[in-house]
Amino acid sequence: MNFNRPHRRFNPLNGQWVLVSPHRAQRPWQGQVEKTAEANLPAYDPTCYLCQGNRRNQGADNPKYTGPYVFDNDFPALLPPEPEEQPTGHPLFRAEPETGVCRVVCFSPRHDLTLPEMALEDVGAVIRTWSAQTAELGARPEIGYVQVFENKGAVMGCSNPHPHSQIWATGQVPNEPALEAVQQAAYHQRTGGCLLCDVTAEERARGERVVAQNEHFTAFVPFWAVWPFEVLVTANAHVTRLPQLSAEQVRGLADVFRQVTIRYDNLFEVSFPYSMGFHQEPVDGQAYPGWHFHAHFYPPLLRSATVRKFMVGFEMLGMPQRDLTAETAAQRLREVSGVHYKQR
Repeated sequence: MNFNRPHRRFNPLNGQWVLVSPHRAQRPWQGQVEKTAEANLPAYDPTCYLCQGNRRNQGADNPKYTGPYVFDNDFPALLPPEPEEQPTGHPLFRAEPETGVCRVVCFSPRHDLTLPEMALEDVGAVIRTWSAQTAELGARPEIGYVQVFENKGAVMGCSNPHPHSQIWATGQVPNEPALEAVQQAAYHQRTGGCLLCDVTAEERARGERVVAQNEHFTAFVPFWAVWPFEVLVTANAHVTRLPQLSAEQVRGLADVFRQVTIRYDNLFEVSFPYSMGFHQEPVDGQAYPGWHFHAHFYPPLLRSATVRKFMVGFEMLGMPQRDLTAETAAQRLREVSGVHYKQR
Protein backbone atom coordinates (compact mmCIF):
# COMPACT_ATOMS: atom_id res chain seq x y z
CA MET A 1 0.00 0.00 0.00
CA ASN A 2 1.23 3.51 -0.89
CA PHE A 3 1.18 5.60 2.30
CA ASN A 4 2.00 8.72 0.25
CA ARG A 5 -1.54 8.69 -1.13
CA PRO A 6 -4.76 9.32 0.83
CA HIS A 7 -5.65 6.39 3.03
CA ARG A 8 -7.30 5.70 6.37
CA ARG A 9 -5.82 3.99 9.41
CA PHE A 10 -7.64 2.06 12.12
CA ASN A 11 -7.17 2.83 15.80
CA PRO A 12 -7.53 -0.45 17.70
CA LEU A 13 -7.62 1.41 21.03
CA ASN A 14 -10.91 3.20 20.35
CA GLY A 15 -12.28 1.35 17.31
CA GLN A 16 -12.30 4.45 15.08
CA TRP A 17 -10.59 5.46 11.82
CA VAL A 18 -8.41 8.44 10.86
CA LEU A 19 -8.00 9.83 7.33
CA VAL A 20 -4.37 10.49 6.31
CA SER A 21 -3.74 12.91 3.42
CA PRO A 22 0.07 13.36 3.10
CA HIS A 23 -0.13 15.39 -0.13
CA ARG A 24 -1.87 18.24 1.76
CA ALA A 25 1.15 18.95 3.96
CA GLN A 26 2.52 21.50 1.47
CA ARG A 27 -0.64 23.54 1.00
CA PRO A 28 -0.24 27.29 1.63
CA TRP A 29 -1.39 28.69 4.97
CA GLN A 30 -2.98 32.11 5.35
CA GLY A 31 -5.05 31.25 8.40
CA GLN A 32 -4.69 31.97 12.10
CA VAL A 33 -1.19 32.36 13.51
CA GLU A 34 -0.63 31.74 17.22
CA LYS A 35 1.49 33.83 19.54
CA THR A 36 4.53 32.02 20.89
CA ALA A 37 4.86 31.39 24.61
CA GLU A 38 6.68 33.92 26.77
CA ALA A 39 10.36 33.05 26.49
CA ASN A 40 11.76 34.21 29.83
CA LEU A 41 9.52 33.62 32.81
CA PRO A 42 10.85 34.49 36.27
CA ALA A 43 11.70 31.76 38.77
CA TYR A 44 9.14 33.35 41.09
CA ASP A 45 6.18 35.54 40.14
CA PRO A 46 4.57 37.52 42.99
CA THR A 47 1.32 37.77 40.99
CA CYS A 48 1.05 34.02 40.31
CA TYR A 49 -1.55 32.22 42.41
CA LEU A 50 0.40 28.93 42.12
CA CYS A 51 3.80 30.17 43.30
CA GLN A 52 4.90 29.33 46.82
CA GLY A 53 3.73 31.66 49.58
CA ASN A 54 1.26 33.48 47.33
CA ARG A 55 -2.46 33.85 47.93
CA ARG A 56 -4.82 32.00 45.61
CA ASN A 57 -7.99 33.50 44.13
CA GLN A 58 -10.29 32.01 46.78
CA GLY A 59 -8.16 33.32 49.64
CA ALA A 60 -6.03 30.29 50.61
CA ASP A 61 -2.29 30.85 51.01
CA ASN A 62 0.19 28.46 49.38
CA PRO A 63 2.85 27.12 51.73
CA LYS A 64 6.56 27.55 51.07
CA TYR A 65 6.62 24.24 49.23
CA THR A 66 9.91 22.83 47.89
CA GLY A 67 8.72 19.92 45.71
CA PRO A 68 5.42 18.94 44.09
CA TYR A 69 2.48 20.63 45.80
CA VAL A 70 -1.09 19.29 45.71
CA PHE A 71 -4.29 21.13 46.63
CA ASP A 72 -8.00 20.85 45.92
CA ASN A 73 -8.92 22.93 42.87
CA ASP A 74 -10.45 26.25 43.90
CA PHE A 75 -12.78 26.08 40.87
CA PRO A 76 -13.56 22.34 40.58
CA ALA A 77 -15.53 20.86 37.71
CA LEU A 78 -16.89 18.21 40.12
CA LEU A 79 -18.56 18.62 43.50
CA PRO A 80 -19.41 16.32 46.44
CA PRO A 81 -22.70 14.42 46.16
CA GLU A 82 -26.02 15.79 47.29
CA PRO A 83 -28.39 13.05 48.48
CA GLU A 84 -31.52 14.58 46.99
CA GLU A 85 -30.16 14.57 43.42
CA GLN A 86 -31.80 11.99 41.15
CA PRO A 87 -31.36 11.02 37.46
CA THR A 88 -33.92 12.28 34.96
CA GLY A 89 -36.64 9.79 34.08
CA HIS A 90 -37.28 10.35 30.35
CA PRO A 91 -35.31 7.93 28.09
CA LEU A 92 -34.72 10.62 25.45
CA PHE A 93 -33.35 13.20 27.88
CA ARG A 94 -31.13 11.22 30.20
CA ALA A 95 -29.05 12.97 32.83
CA GLU A 96 -27.61 11.79 36.10
CA PRO A 97 -25.53 13.38 38.86
CA GLU A 98 -21.75 13.20 38.53
CA THR A 99 -19.59 13.85 41.54
CA GLY A 100 -15.92 13.67 42.31
CA VAL A 101 -12.73 15.47 43.29
CA CYS A 102 -10.54 17.90 41.32
CA ARG A 103 -6.97 18.61 42.40
CA VAL A 104 -4.04 20.64 41.13
CA VAL A 105 -0.43 19.39 41.23
CA CYS A 106 2.26 22.08 40.96
CA PHE A 107 5.43 20.43 39.68
CA SER A 108 7.79 22.54 41.78
CA PRO A 109 8.06 26.03 43.28
CA ARG A 110 9.83 27.18 40.10
CA HIS A 111 7.51 29.30 37.98
CA ASP A 112 9.77 28.88 34.95
CA LEU A 113 10.60 25.15 34.79
CA THR A 114 8.47 22.86 32.64
CA LEU A 115 8.92 19.06 32.63
CA PRO A 116 11.60 19.00 29.89
CA GLU A 117 13.66 21.57 31.82
CA MET A 118 13.48 19.73 35.14
CA ALA A 119 16.08 17.27 36.41
CA LEU A 120 15.31 13.56 36.08
CA GLU A 121 14.86 13.06 39.83
CA ASP A 122 12.45 16.03 39.99
CA VAL A 123 10.30 14.60 37.19
CA GLY A 124 10.35 11.34 39.13
CA ALA A 125 9.03 13.20 42.18
CA VAL A 126 6.10 14.48 40.10
CA ILE A 127 5.32 10.95 38.89
CA ARG A 128 5.43 9.62 42.46
CA THR A 129 2.99 12.37 43.45
CA TRP A 130 0.62 11.37 40.62
CA SER A 131 0.92 7.76 41.80
CA ALA A 132 0.19 8.60 45.44
CA GLN A 133 -2.82 10.69 44.44
CA THR A 134 -4.10 7.89 42.22
CA ALA A 135 -3.86 5.43 45.12
CA GLU A 136 -5.52 7.82 47.60
CA LEU A 137 -8.39 8.93 45.38
CA GLY A 138 -8.87 5.51 43.82
CA ALA A 139 -9.42 3.98 47.26
CA ARG A 140 -12.53 6.12 47.82
CA PRO A 141 -15.71 4.05 47.41
CA GLU A 142 -17.47 6.80 45.44
CA ILE A 143 -14.65 7.09 42.85
CA GLY A 144 -14.68 4.98 39.68
CA TYR A 145 -11.86 6.55 37.69
CA VAL A 146 -8.79 8.73 38.33
CA GLN A 147 -7.71 10.94 35.41
CA VAL A 148 -4.26 12.54 35.68
CA PHE A 149 -3.59 15.13 32.95
CA GLU A 150 -1.57 18.20 32.03
CA ASN A 151 -2.57 21.05 29.73
CA LYS A 152 0.60 22.85 28.74
CA GLY A 153 0.48 26.23 27.00
CA ALA A 154 -2.19 28.87 26.50
CA VAL A 155 -3.12 27.37 23.12
CA MET A 156 -4.23 24.24 25.01
CA GLY A 157 -6.34 26.22 27.45
CA CYS A 158 -3.83 26.45 30.29
CA SER A 159 -4.86 29.45 32.41
CA ASN A 160 -1.59 29.81 34.36
CA PRO A 161 1.98 29.36 33.03
CA HIS A 162 3.29 27.98 36.34
CA PRO A 163 3.96 24.32 35.40
CA HIS A 164 1.23 22.16 36.87
CA SER A 165 -1.13 19.28 36.14
CA GLN A 166 -4.60 18.31 37.28
CA ILE A 167 -6.32 15.22 38.65
CA TRP A 168 -10.03 14.69 38.22
CA ALA A 169 -11.43 11.68 40.08
CA THR A 170 -14.92 10.82 38.82
CA GLY A 171 -17.69 8.54 39.95
CA GLN A 172 -18.11 7.06 36.47
CA VAL A 173 -15.58 6.02 33.83
CA PRO A 174 -15.28 8.86 31.24
CA ASN A 175 -15.87 8.35 27.51
CA GLU A 176 -12.31 7.88 26.21
CA PRO A 177 -11.09 5.29 28.72
CA ALA A 178 -14.47 3.55 28.44
CA LEU A 179 -13.97 3.16 24.68
CA GLU A 180 -10.44 1.86 25.25
CA ALA A 181 -11.71 -0.60 27.85
CA VAL A 182 -14.10 -2.13 25.34
CA GLN A 183 -11.44 -2.51 22.65
CA GLN A 184 -8.79 -3.89 24.99
CA ALA A 185 -11.23 -6.41 26.48
CA ALA A 186 -12.36 -7.50 22.99
CA TYR A 187 -8.74 -8.03 21.90
CA HIS A 188 -8.03 -10.01 25.07
CA GLN A 189 -11.08 -12.20 24.51
CA ARG A 190 -10.21 -12.73 20.83
CA THR A 191 -6.49 -13.44 21.21
CA GLY A 192 -5.88 -14.16 24.88
CA GLY A 193 -3.24 -11.40 24.86
CA CYS A 194 -2.87 -7.73 25.66
CA LEU A 195 -3.43 -5.21 22.86
CA LEU A 196 -0.84 -2.66 23.99
CA CYS A 197 1.70 -5.31 25.00
CA ASP A 198 1.54 -6.57 21.40
CA VAL A 199 1.52 -3.07 19.87
CA THR A 200 4.51 -2.02 21.98
CA ALA A 201 6.51 -5.13 21.08
CA GLU A 202 5.78 -4.61 17.38
CA GLU A 203 6.68 -0.90 17.49
CA ARG A 204 9.97 -1.66 19.27
CA ALA A 205 10.78 -4.32 16.69
CA ARG A 206 10.00 -2.06 13.71
CA GLY A 207 11.46 1.13 15.17
CA GLU A 208 10.14 3.47 12.46
CA ARG A 209 7.64 5.22 14.74
CA VAL A 210 9.62 5.02 18.00
CA VAL A 211 10.67 8.40 19.42
CA ALA A 212 12.25 7.34 22.73
CA GLN A 213 12.66 4.14 24.71
CA ASN A 214 14.42 2.51 27.61
CA GLU A 215 14.16 -0.74 29.55
CA HIS A 216 10.78 0.10 31.07
CA PHE A 217 8.87 2.43 28.69
CA THR A 218 8.47 3.13 24.98
CA ALA A 219 7.27 6.35 23.34
CA PHE A 220 6.13 6.24 19.72
CA VAL A 221 3.91 8.08 17.29
CA PRO A 222 1.06 5.59 16.98
CA PHE A 223 0.23 4.27 13.53
CA TRP A 224 -3.28 5.74 13.94
CA ALA A 225 -2.20 9.14 15.35
CA VAL A 226 -4.64 12.03 14.85
CA TRP A 227 -2.63 15.02 16.10
CA PRO A 228 0.47 16.00 14.05
CA PHE A 229 3.11 14.98 16.61
CA GLU A 230 0.96 12.80 18.82
CA VAL A 231 2.88 10.35 21.02
CA LEU A 232 1.78 7.26 22.91
CA VAL A 233 3.86 6.19 25.92
CA THR A 234 3.42 2.58 27.00
CA ALA A 235 4.88 0.44 29.75
CA ASN A 236 7.01 -2.38 28.38
CA ALA A 237 5.84 -4.70 31.16
CA HIS A 238 2.15 -5.36 31.75
CA VAL A 239 0.97 -2.94 34.44
CA THR A 240 -2.40 -1.24 34.75
CA ARG A 241 -2.00 1.78 37.06
CA LEU A 242 0.60 4.25 38.30
CA PRO A 243 0.78 2.80 41.84
CA GLN A 244 1.96 -0.53 40.41
CA LEU A 245 5.19 0.99 39.05
CA SER A 246 8.42 0.03 40.80
CA ALA A 247 11.05 2.64 41.67
CA GLU A 248 12.99 1.69 38.54
CA GLN A 249 9.88 1.92 36.37
CA VAL A 250 9.13 5.39 37.76
CA ARG A 251 12.66 6.43 36.83
CA GLY A 252 12.19 4.92 33.37
CA LEU A 253 8.91 6.79 32.88
CA ALA A 254 10.56 10.05 34.00
CA ASP A 255 13.37 9.46 31.51
CA VAL A 256 11.01 8.83 28.59
CA PHE A 257 8.85 11.82 29.53
CA ARG A 258 11.94 14.04 29.47
CA GLN A 259 13.09 12.59 26.14
CA VAL A 260 9.71 13.20 24.51
CA THR A 261 9.12 16.71 25.89
CA ILE A 262 12.69 17.87 25.19
CA ARG A 263 12.26 16.80 21.56
CA TYR A 264 8.92 18.59 21.45
CA ASP A 265 10.54 21.84 22.63
CA ASN A 266 13.49 21.43 20.26
CA LEU A 267 11.29 20.78 17.22
CA PHE A 268 10.36 24.46 16.82
CA GLU A 269 12.56 25.83 19.65
CA VAL A 270 9.58 26.91 21.70
CA SER A 271 7.91 25.68 24.87
CA PHE A 272 5.79 23.10 23.03
CA PRO A 273 2.08 23.01 24.00
CA TYR A 274 0.21 19.76 24.49
CA SER A 275 -2.42 17.94 26.46
CA MET A 276 -1.05 14.84 28.18
CA GLY A 277 -2.97 12.29 30.19
CA PHE A 278 -2.60 8.81 31.64
CA HIS A 279 -5.12 6.10 30.94
CA GLN A 280 -5.19 3.83 33.95
CA GLU A 281 -7.40 0.89 34.78
CA PRO A 282 -10.69 2.10 36.29
CA VAL A 283 -11.25 1.65 40.03
CA ASP A 284 -15.00 0.99 39.92
CA GLY A 285 -14.69 -2.62 41.03
CA GLN A 286 -15.36 -4.06 37.55
CA ALA A 287 -13.02 -6.42 35.69
CA TYR A 288 -10.98 -4.89 32.87
CA PRO A 289 -9.18 -7.75 31.11
CA GLY A 290 -6.31 -6.70 28.90
CA TRP A 291 -6.03 -3.16 30.33
CA HIS A 292 -2.52 -1.75 29.86
CA PHE A 293 -1.18 1.43 31.47
CA HIS A 294 -0.27 4.18 29.00
CA ALA A 295 -0.14 7.95 28.42
CA HIS A 296 -1.24 10.09 25.49
CA PHE A 297 0.47 13.29 24.33
CA TYR A 298 -1.75 15.42 22.06
CA PRO A 299 0.19 18.48 20.79
CA PRO A 300 -1.56 20.87 18.38
CA LEU A 301 1.40 22.42 16.52
CA LEU A 302 1.67 21.39 12.87
CA ARG A 303 4.05 23.44 10.71
CA SER A 304 5.80 25.79 13.11
CA ALA A 305 5.57 27.35 16.55
CA THR A 306 2.72 29.55 15.32
CA VAL A 307 0.62 27.24 13.07
CA ARG A 308 -1.54 24.64 14.75
CA LYS A 309 -3.88 21.88 13.70
CA PHE A 310 -7.60 22.70 13.84
CA MET A 311 -10.22 20.00 14.32
CA VAL A 312 -13.02 21.52 12.23
CA GLY A 313 -15.22 20.80 9.23
CA PHE A 314 -14.70 17.23 8.05
CA GLU A 315 -12.98 16.33 11.34
CA MET A 316 -16.03 17.38 13.35
CA LEU A 317 -18.63 16.06 10.94
CA GLY A 318 -16.91 13.06 9.38
CA MET A 319 -13.72 11.67 10.89
CA PRO A 320 -10.29 12.89 12.08
CA GLN A 321 -7.84 13.83 9.30
CA ARG A 322 -4.11 14.49 9.33
CA ASP A 323 -1.61 15.73 6.75
CA LEU A 324 1.58 14.31 8.27
CA THR A 325 2.11 10.56 8.38
CA ALA A 326 3.00 9.00 11.72
CA GLU A 327 6.28 7.77 10.27
CA THR A 328 7.33 11.27 9.13
CA ALA A 329 6.36 12.79 12.49
CA ALA A 330 8.40 10.19 14.40
CA GLN A 331 11.41 10.72 12.15
CA ARG A 332 11.31 14.48 12.68
CA LEU A 333 11.13 14.05 16.46
CA ARG A 334 14.01 11.57 16.45
CA GLU A 335 16.18 13.88 14.37
CA VAL A 336 16.06 16.83 16.77
CA SER A 337 18.56 17.08 19.61
CA GLY A 338 17.97 15.33 22.91
CA VAL A 339 19.52 18.30 24.74
CA HIS A 340 17.07 21.11 25.48
CA TYR A 341 17.62 24.16 23.25
CA LYS A 342 17.86 26.44 26.30
CA GLN A 343 20.69 24.35 27.71
CA ARG A 344 22.96 24.08 24.68
